[in-house]
Amino acid sequence: MQVSQEKRRNYRPLVSSKTLQKTMGRYYALTNYHRYWGKLMRRPLAWVTSGAPVELLRAFNIHSAYPEQYAAIYSARNATVNLCEVAEAAGYSQDLCSYARSNIGGVLRPDLAPLGGMPKPDLLVACNNICGTVLKWYEVLARHFDVPLLVLDTPFLTGELTTQAKEYVLEQLKAMVTDLEKITHRRLDEKKLAQQMSLSREITSLWIETRQYCRASPSPLNAPDLFINMAPIVVLRGSHEGINFYRKLRDEVKERVDLAQGAIENERIRLVWDNIAIWPQLFSFYKMFSEKGACFVTDTYSGGWAVEQAPGTPLESLAATYTEVFLNRSPKYRANQLINLIKEFKADGFVMHSNRSCKPYSLVQEVIRKEVIHETGVPGLMIEADMADPRAYAEEPVRNRVQAFLETFDDL
Repeated sequence: MQVSQEKRRNYRPLVSSKTLQKTMGRYYALTNYHRYWGKLMRRPLAWVTSGAPVELLRAFNIHSAYPEQYAAIYSARNATVNLCEVAEAAGYSQDLCSYARSNIGGVLRPDLAPLGGMPKPDLLVACNNICGTVLKWYEVLARHFDVPLLVLDTPFLTGELTTQAKEYVLEQLKAMVTDLEKITHRRLDEKKLAQQMSLSREITSLWIETRQYCRASPSPLNAPDLFINMAPIVVLRGSHEGINFYRKLRDEVKERVDLAQGAIENERIRLVWDNIAIWPQLFSFYKMFSEKGACFVTDTYSGGWAVEQAPGTPLESLAATYTEVFLNRSPKYRANQLINLIKEFKADGFVMHSNRSCKPYSLVQEVIRKEVIHETGVPGLMIEADMADPRAYAEEPVRNRVQAFLETFDDL
């Protein structure tokens, strides 16, 4: 069965995937059974957005859970439609983010959610550096659970980070420290925060190094590998567990490069991916490319966590690092980011996912696409879908566009 799966998906599985399963399995077990051990360990549970400063929460001994991460799991396990329909029946528009709808559906009907849904939070932490939807989404959750909501507002960067913007976020972080001290009845241990920042810096460096190995030809990783293996850096930043996993992944990827082993068979086309993965079709979608020898050697999405920490004190570093998240930057910045990835990884083209749910990521993509094509001369394809809701995915039109796009590389 394993051989037939490899042939069907046309990619080489990672040995470290077993370690990934154990690492993430332990994390989800700790999260889902928090109600049993959390109070005993005096460790509150926070629901947080993926762009929130989790290192600060760890310094307060707060366990973090990510509704976005759970929503991706709901989608991969084909539960999103039922959960979204629950939220839609409760009055939430189908135009809202599918992560938000499936999360709210899981809150209203946890019996329909994989893993039994998420355990009740003690507090909520939202940062709008990834999108504005999280503010209203988390307000809904705060009212439902009647728990505190802490918000970090990061100003949009039209250019480089200014002193004023950094100071604005820094003052909010100081206020958040005060709030967290009241909620946890603990004082901030600055040494512990510095230690968390150090661990986070190490896990980020390992992820950066692992991704850089994909500059090799053939690439040791393909898009599904990148998306699946980014999970620990989202939920386990600042942890020894995350570091241990990425050391194993890094070593395996490096070995593949040394042995000239590609993630897919007969790589002949190198592509860059832009936007969140299409989780319900994670393997079937990319199979359309891999069976034609096309490999996604890098992407902007998982690269969002491949950013080194800014210098300064721990709080200053948090203020700058989380404000400079790439989704909080101008279209020009994002176009240059994509241009540089194409050049650095010697890509032959790129594919953009016009993601119905993630408007900050998607609305300016056509502007970026034209700029990237003009500057690099490589073709760029736009695919319309949704990161979690399969109702927004049309198989035949997508397949036709992919096939037509790949035919432009027939001379390679």
